[in-house]
Amino acid sequence: MTRVALVDDEALVRTGFRMILDAQPDIDVVAEAADGDEVVALVREHHPDLILMDIRMKRMNGVEATRAVLGEPDPPRVVVLTTFDHDEYIYDALRAGASGFLLKEVPPEELAESVRLVAAGEAVLQPSVTRKVVEAFAAGRAEIPLPRDRELESLTDRELDVFKLMAQALSNAEIATSLHISEATAKTHVAHILMKLGLRDRAQAVVRAYESGIVRPGG
Repeated sequence: MTRVALVDDEALVRTGFRMILDAQPDIDVVAEAADGDEVVALVREHHPDLILMDIRMKRMNGVEATRAVLGEPDPPRVVVLTTFDHDEYIYDALRAGASGFLLKEVPPEELAESVRLVAAGEAVLQPSVTRKVVEAFAAGRAEIPLPRDRELESLTDRELDVFKLMAQALSNAEIATSLHISEATAKTHVAHILMKLGLRDRAQAVVRAYESGIVRPGG
C-alpha cells in the first residue's frame, strides 16, 4: 500500500481527493492537514510515502512546507497541487525538492496513476506546463555566468542529448522516439544521468538542466 497524506486548506479538495484515492486498492490516505505548518508533525506521526500538497496556503505555503518536510530523516515524496498552470510557485517547489506537480482539476484516474508513479520513484510533470513555468522563472538567470559544472562533464554526448530532452519533461518513450533508440536504452540513460548528477528524480533533472545552462530559456 502507498500511504498518502493530503495537505490543503480547502476541506472540499481534501474530501474529493480522499474519496478518489481511498477507492484504489493499493492507496491508503493516512492523514490530512489544513495548512503547511502542520506538515512536519503529520510526517513524524503518520510516516506517509507521499504528500499531495497545496502550493498556496495561508500560514505556510507549499514551497516552505516542502523544504521543511524534505529536511526530515527519510522524508516522503511531495507532489504539489495548484489551481492554475502559470503558478510561479511551481518552479520554486521543484527547486525545493518536489517530485512534480498536478493541477487540482486532474482527472481521477490520472490522480491515482500519478500517486503510483511518484511512489515508484518517478516524477509527475506535465510537459507543456513544465516548459512554460520553468522557462518563465529561470529566464532571469539566463545571462548570469555559470560556474563550471564538473558533474555535467561526466555525461557522455548521448547522455547530454537525453538530459536536454528530460528538461522538456519528456517520458522515456518520447525520448526514445526523438533519438531513435529503444525505450529500454532511454531508461538506462536516464538512470545513469540521475546517478551521475546525484539527482533523486526527473523533476530535479529539469531544474538542474536550466540552472546549469545546459538548456536556456527559449532555447
